[in-house]
Amino acid sequence: MTIHHDTFAGAYPAMTTPFTDSDDVDHEQLAADARRLEAAGTDGLVPVGSTGESATLTHDEHAEVVETVVDAVDVPVVAGTGSNSTREALHLSERAAEAGADALLLISPYYNKPEPRGQYEHFAAVADAVDLPQVVYNVPSRTGQSLDLDTVVDLASHPNVRGYKAASGDLNRISEIVERTRGEAFDVLSGDDGMTLPILSVGGTGTISVAANVEPERVGSMVRAALDGESDRARELHHELSPLCRALFRETNPIPVKEAMDVRGYGPADLRPPLTRATDETREVLAELLADLEAADGGERVRGDDAEAEVAER
Repeated sequence: MTIHHDTFAGAYPAMTTPFTDSDDVDHEQLAADARRLEAAGTDGLVPVGSTGESATLTHDEHAEVVETVVDAVDVPVVAGTGSNSTREALHLSERAAEAGADALLLISPYYNKPEPRGQYEHFAAVADAVDLPQVVYNVPSRTGQSLDLDTVVDLASHPNVRGYKAASGDLNRISEIVERTRGEAFDVLSGDDGMTLPILSVGGTGTISVAANVEPERVGSMVRAALDGESDRARELHHELSPLCRALFRETNPIPVKEAMDVRGYGPADLRPPLTRATDETREVLAELLADLEAADGGERVRGDDAEAEVAER
């Protein structure tokens, strides 16, 4: 599948990675989850990012997860391939391309905290070597530093750097990136569920969303309403989702979202160490919020067991 510039408009769930009781990747559940999300109308899928516990996957597991998702769906697959090592990011990106990924998501280098020149050269090295559309990802809460603004603008002129995932919480900064990259084939995506609507309001084009794992229809509807100029409807959906978005970050992501998926029957809540299961209090909060949202929809949900049939009917 070929990614065009406007493909990055919309809602992209940041997928979780399910594990078996023996701590192996559960590829059957992974494929079922991908089909469920596709059936819910998502615009693409993002496996093996932070939400997919990429930090505890081996390189082989990483490539195998991408391949499973690619084989399961017909929507674009944007594979997380970032690392604090340029060599490792390049290797993961090449393997994801071989596995059939349509695009790449690369977190900024963490822990070693390169200077702006090093940030630029890191992303440019992957963009030069792997001929796929790529999204650079700024999430200072995980990496220890924010991507230099001028560096992002400079990267936007690279033909393979096609987007920016914003999870800094700084709307002024995000707005400036939108303003300064208007002349490029470059999209700005929300990487923070609570900030999706504000980012869309200043020119963002979509979201890579944790909440979309459990509320893909609602997240997608909010994004489409905002992009279509239906501001009242978008704002209504934003406020419906906001309590869930806050609850999904009561504990370290993806602990709460995996618990929420377990509540909904979408897969196990098991995580790889050092992450641990959510507290009983978090599960109770999530269960109540999800029940309220489901009641508001009349109890209708696309579940994993039904997803393949729904896709086949399209």
